[in-house]
Amino acid sequence: MAYEDSNVAPRASASLMARPGYGKRLAPGQTPRRKGDFAHLPSREAAIAALIDALPEGAAMDAKTLAKLSPDYGQAACRTALNRLHTAGHLRRFRERAAAEDGGMRWVTHTYFSRTARDDAWWGRFWAGDAVEEGAPGPPPAVPAPPVARPERSRAYAALAGLTRADDRLALSAADCAALEPLAAEWFERGAGEAQLVRALTAGLPPSVHSPAALMRIRLVEKLPPEREPEPEARRAPLRIMECALCGVPGRPEALPGGMCRDCRGEPRPPEPHALPPAEVRARVAGLRAAARTDRRARA
Repeated sequence: MAYEDSNVAPRASASLMARPGYGKRLAPGQTPRRKGDFAHLPSREAAIAALIDALPEGAAMDAKTLAKLSPDYGQAACRTALNRLHTAGHLRRFRERAAAEDGGMRWVTHTYFSRTARDDAWWGRFWAGDAVEEGAPGPPPAVPAPPVARPERSRAYAALAGLTRADDRLALSAADCAALEPLAAEWFERGAGEAQLVRALTAGLPPSVHSPAALMRIRLVEKLPPEREPEPEARRAPLRIMECALCGVPGRPEALPGGMCRDCRGEPRPPEPHALPPAEVRARVAGLRAAARTDRRARA
């Protein structure tokens, strides 16, 4: 297989990348790539695992995409390999709450890949938000710092500097962006997204803007969203729901050993509590029918 034990990621064109916020996620605590990482797997599963391992973060990793990248396996083979990688502990799917651009929340499905096979207990701890960072790589070797480091710009500064892309009448200088940065940062602290901020600052502009900085200051203050009510502690934590690898049914980790639900594992469902045995049900139905016949004869 071309990607087996390869340290070179396949070229991920835009068509092979998942939508922003989706795609491959790397599980924490990864060791550096080395030869034989997937030697414990059958050849097909090892090849597909090596291919997934080489994909960049955020790349699509569904069966159709993997079949496009693989010279040896089609979609059906890739789908079967993905299911077996779930069972082997290399993959898990989680449905998670994530922030949307409009400041609200949405549910997205993330597929986490672990180069190291993890057992159900480890994935359960990860689901709860306290997975142990076991096997994490050691500190990288020290490298000389660059002579001059460019200052890192904040999210608020970047949004203000990018206003000119939305409307060329709003070309702010570096000094303007720095002065307005705290006001824009307050928007983000109140849950607004970049799209909401840009819409508020650019909507209904006059035909000519003589002082962009002064106008932006007025709008940043007057259109500031209200403070959001503090969320309960349970909701502030990242919320994850594990999904079955085959049917996508949500459930707690203990209900999805190997990443699959009871039905997809082919296990029989437990009997309903207080359910009557089939023989007793048949006996009771026969008794009701006999009573009905006796009642009809008596009326005749």
